[in-house]
Amino acid sequence: MYETEKLKILQSVLGNYHKSGDEFLFYCRKCDHNKRKLSLNIEKNVFKCWICDFRGSNISRLIKKYGNFLQRQEWERFAEVLDLSLSLEELFSNNKDDEEQEISLRLPDEFISLANHNLPLSSLEPKNYLLKRGVTKQDILRWKIGYCKGGEYDGRVIIPSFNLAGNVNYFAARSYGKSWPSYKNPNVSKDIVFNELYVDFKNDLVIVEGIFDAIKAENSVPILGNSLREDSKLFQEIVKFDTTVYLALDPDAEIKSMQLIKNLLLYGIEVYKVDVSGFKDVGEMTKEQFLQRKEKAIPITNDDYLMSFCAAF
Repeated sequence: MYETEKLKILQSVLGNYHKSGDEFLFYCRKCDHNKRKLSLNIEKNVFKCWICDFRGSNISRLIKKYGNFLQRQEWERFAEVLDLSLSLEELFSNNKDDEEQEISLRLPDEFISLANHNLPLSSLEPKNYLLKRGVTKQDILRWKIGYCKGGEYDGRVIIPSFNLAGNVNYFAARSYGKSWPSYKNPNVSKDIVFNELYVDFKNDLVIVEGIFDAIKAENSVPILGNSLREDSKLFQEIVKFDTTVYLALDPDAEIKSMQLIKNLLLYGIEVYKVDVSGFKDVGEMTKEQFLQRKEKAIPITNDDYLMSFCAAF
């Protein structure tokens, strides 16, 4: 009720906004960041800046602090008292279960690390498979890659993901022989930042589709699925740190790329689109080839997005 009227008042106080889902993005008057990072949920009557962490459980606070007498008086006409039993973090993260976010896994009992010095003969096949995919010894050490001989994940290379505490929270299990399906991953939530322990959100971040794509790009994260939702942990970390994103999804994922670009632009994120044409995916490239493509990537604006969208349809 009265949402339109409230938005008019907020716009007069905070300036123009973008709408993203149930939230409205304004410029933050407290930190004066040059992008719209102040997220307001009018229905729940809460606000939060993703840059300076200015937050509150009553939007009236913004009007009282930054509005003039007439704006404050007008706001009081439409203000409603809400019973907020949830924290701000819960409201802005779609009420996710903390236990699901912080889940820890054990690697399979049959896991053998390929980073070990003395390896059994069974390691030759997975090592040759990785070599054919352009994965080096340094990559094996960096990504803590291993394999399984026997058990549920028999005949698969295992690439683990580590959270900020250094615990395993996910792993990819890729067949290096004739096992089907190609990937057989644990039945846990994919809403993680894969290998967050090694990700630097203060520097350029490359977003790719799969694990082997991520190995070829520095400071990269695979999205582990068909999309990257706005309420996902990865998306929220990008917004929080105002991270510059280089998007390098597979060439056949153009619609997915455009949707992700749209969402990132709404939050004022600087986005570059890497040209992956001529390859099935980033994983087919050498690291040098990907770096060359990344260096040639150009920033995407709202106008570029609209033109690409029209061309696709």
